[in-house]
Amino acid sequence: MSQQIARLEAEEGIAVLDRGPRGVTLTPAGRVLAEAAERVESELLEARQAIAALGEGVTGKVVLGAFQSAIRVVVAPMLLDLAEQYPGVEVEVREHEPADALRMLRAGDLDVILLERDVDMDAPAPRGVHDVPLVDEPWCVVVPAAMPRPERLDDLRDLPWIGAVSGTAADRALRRLGRSLGATITTRHAYFDFDTAMSLVAANQGVAMLPALAMERGDVPEGVESVSLAGLGSRRIVARHRATRHEPGPAVRAVVDAMVDVTRDLELG
Repeated sequence: MSQQIARLEAEEGIAVLDRGPRGVTLTPAGRVLAEAAERVESELLEARQAIAALGEGVTGKVVLGAFQSAIRVVVAPMLLDLAEQYPGVEVEVREHEPADALRMLRAGDLDVILLERDVDMDAPAPRGVHDVPLVDEPWCVVVPAAMPRPERLDDLRDLPWIGAVSGTAADRALRRLGRSLGATITTRHAYFDFDTAMSLVAANQGVAMLPALAMERGDVPEGVESVSLAGLGSRRIVARHRATRHEPGPAVRAVVDAMVDVTRDLELG
C-alpha cells in the first residue's frame, strides 16, 4: 500500500499523505482523491448490480440439492420460469437428504440446498451461510378415512403414530406436539418420504404428521384424509447458500430469487 501511494504521489507531483511524528493524515489533495475513489467504487458496485440484474447477462451453472417434496413443489416449477428469465443459467438438480446436502454445501459440491424446519424449533443459520425462507406451510394430521376425525388437539393424545426419521422436521414437530399435550407419543415404523407415510396410513398403521403441500401436490392414496388443527404449527422450507466475500454469485442469486417467486404464488391449505 505504501509503495502504491508513493507511486501515485510521484506520478501526480503532489503529496497525498502528511507524514508527521504523531502519525499519518491525508493532505487536502489526498482527501479529494479519497472522496473520488469512494465515488468510483460506489459506481462500480452499482454497475455490477445492474449487470447482474439483466437476465441475459447472468450465466453459469448452479448445482442445487434438495429433498423429494421440495423438488416437486418448489424446484421443478422454478426451472420453467428460470429458463425464460435467465437462459444463460444452467441448473443441475440433485436429490439428497438434508444431512448429506449440508455436508456437500460446506465442501463446495453444491451451490444451493433446500432444507426443512419445524418453525417453532427453527434456529438461525450458522456463520458463513445464509438462509432465505421460501414458504411456511401448516402441519396437518393424516388419518385413515375409517378413523374418527380428530376435532381438536387433545384428540391426538392417544392415537397410534407413524414416526418420521429422527432429525427431520416432521420428527421434531411430533416431539413438540407431544410436549404440548403433556404426553409421550410412541411411534412405529419410520418414514422419510411423505408418500411412504401416506401409504402406511392407508394401510391403517396409524396417523402421521405431514405438511399441507405434501397432500395437495402428492398422490394421496384412497382412504386417507388430511385434518388441519389449530396448534399443529408449520414447516418452513429455506434455501441455503454460502455467504462469503464472493458468494453468492449472480447465477445463485438468480436461482434463489426464482424460487422465491414460485413459492410466493403457492396456495396453502
